[in-house]
Amino acid sequence: MPTERSEFVTLIPALRAFARTLSRDGSEADDLVQETLMKGIANTNRFQPGTNLKAWLFTIMRNTFYTRIKRANREGPGLLDCASSRPAIAASQEWWLRSQEMARAIDALPDDQRQAIVLIGVLGTSYDDAASICGCAIGTIKSRLSRARNRLLETLGETSSEDAVMTSDISAAIPRSNEAAV
Repeated sequence: MPTERSEFVTLIPALRAFARTLSRDGSEADDLVQETLMKGIANTNRFQPGTNLKAWLFTIMRNTFYTRIKRANREGPGLLDCASSRPAIAASQEWWLRSQEMARAIDALPDDQRQAIVLIGVLGTSYDDAASICGCAIGTIKSRLSRARNRLLETLGETSSEDAVMTSDISAAIPRSNEAAV
């Protein structure tokens, strides 16, 4: 095999980040990464050694993503009547308002804390990678993240992260861990 599979594994975090920029849905992004890796491994004989494997896989991902969009547009009209595409719970303006409030609170954080919360909390970067990107130790990243979370809770007027999630009207539809789901 011209390219070792371990090289593919080391690129998974970068592929996931790129997939998240293409598809805003996390599960769709994960599916896109998986399909990209399958296509890449199946076609390693087409990869030219000495060229950039990351760029090659990103190209496969981008092409796969645009092919999916074309296919969805062709098949789209039939999906409009599907009951499963309708939301189970009515839309809530509160979620939009909370997201705007959260964005403002994140913007108000000091630069180092904002970088930590965005890298780890939003982009899903590992502590190691975040520390490398920020040029500091892992302990420093963990400390910045903890301070950022506490400051966000304080700014949003919440006492705990669970309370912040469960304040919405739809919280009644979500069983808590100690309640039995029906």
